[in-house]
Amino acid sequence: MKRTYLALAGLALASSALPAVVPPLARAAGLFSSQPLEASRFAVLGRPVGSNSWNLLVLEQIKPQPLCWEKQSNGLIDPALNRFDFTGICSRYLDSNGYSLRVDDQDLASQYRLRLQQEGSELQLQAMSGDDPTVLVVGRASVPQRDRDAFVAIDLEPGWQLQRRAFGEQTLSHIYFANSTPLPELIAKASGSGKARPDGTSLALATGSLRPGALSDPSNSDDSLQASLRPGQAVSLPVIPFRE
Repeated sequence: MKRTYLALAGLALASSALPAVVPPLARAAGLFSSQPLEASRFAVLGRPVGSNSWNLLVLEQIKPQPLCWEKQSNGLIDPALNRFDFTGICSRYLDSNGYSLRVDDQDLASQYRLRLQQEGSELQLQAMSGDDPTVLVVGRASVPQRDRDAFVAIDLEPGWQLQRRAFGEQTLSHIYFANSTPLPELIAKASGSGKARPDGTSLALATGSLRPGALSDPSNSDDSLQASLRPGQAVSLPVIPFRE
């Protein structure tokens, strides 16, 4: 009886200590909430590094003057805060310690990383995950020219906004790139599988219930497409043998 009591006591002690060993990022996903921010007080910027790389940073105007950044006539952004002591006037968010991704009220800091990638004359703010190859485009900017002393302003895509991390009633010095759309929908839209087709076959393509050749075969009418989508119908898939 004494041995059983000691075993139960040990189990209770281990259970009470469990939250302490849970990884901090895993706990953060459920602990933190977020609050909306006034977009006009923030600038999402790309800073050129080397010959073709970019760093992402976010600037915040805390006090009205002096200005933390100014737009130049060539479309680039002058980081004016570098010319004065900006303590208490401007805030900078320079890396993953200062910003992360939040989707559908879920903190995704442990799953997604943010990066800037230039595609031709367009600079994209992208969210990348090791669990899914789909790239989520969070923002875009046109690159008029590359100047190591000037930054490029990035406009967030529709649905994306800046929010501040909060713990209970307390706001924290961490910025979210946030979207209220569920993550599966964002991934489907980014991969193209969520785009609607006039014949209504987008869902069939996404679920695999419609054979790919049915869309390219002109002999397929609406009736034949509907026939291929009969509930419970087995779909045979070609098997391609692996060769070295």
